[in-house]
Amino acid sequence: MTTATRTPLEARVWDALGTVCDPELDQPITDLGFVAEASVRGEGSPECTVLVRLRLPTYFCAPNFAYLMVADAHDAVRAAPGVSAVEVRLEDHFAAEEINAGVSSQAGFAGAFPRHAGGELAELRLIFRRKAHLACLERACRRLLVDGWQIEALAQAQLSDLPDSPERESLLRRRSGLGLPTDPGAHLFVDDHGEPVPAEDLPARLRFAQAVRVSVDGNAHYCRGLLETRYGTRIPEKDGP
Repeated sequence: MTTATRTPLEARVWDALGTVCDPELDQPITDLGFVAEASVRGEGSPECTVLVRLRLPTYFCAPNFAYLMVADAHDAVRAAPGVSAVEVRLEDHFAAEEINAGVSSQAGFAGAFPRHAGGELAELRLIFRRKAHLACLERACRRLLVDGWQIEALAQAQLSDLPDSPERESLLRRRSGLGLPTDPGAHLFVDDHGEPVPAEDLPARLRFAQAVRVSVDGNAHYCRGLLETRYGTRIPEKDGP
């Protein structure tokens, strides 16, 4: 089904799925090709149900990452106007049965894997949100360096110094998700707690942020290749953060 042929509700469902990101790759599951199907049954009726089928690059993708995506997809679609019920199925994964049952029953990750899980996934989610923020911060800094800024001067840069761009939009979204300041006068280069990084520490922190960004981008490229090999569907890469 093409975008042009989707009904309004189907479009809302795909938009909702577009807000769900792979926690490690920090890219929407729709862009990564992880959504095999999103269909609506009984549109306009009180029993309107949405079926979502998800697939991953390998049979052995980490179950905690997989659980996060299935649970987030369920919650995002269920919140879409006009949806009465949603069923999200992870397919071709060694822990699909446990994950699907856990999400359906809202048992949580610990409920789905009682003998193996050490608890819920809030800490893991926070780790990857911080990695995503670092990657976006490095992209934003590269944008300023191309415009003529010096590395040392970035310690004094503010969010207002970033021009309107995908880098700015992406960075603000990540900062908002972490509860970091997003006002125009806030420092650009801050740590995980929103504190400005001193000028003498900034070069090393920027190199680390670059390493994180390269790792995230490289893993996303690798996963697209694995998915294409597994399912024979080429997923084009999108430019920008």
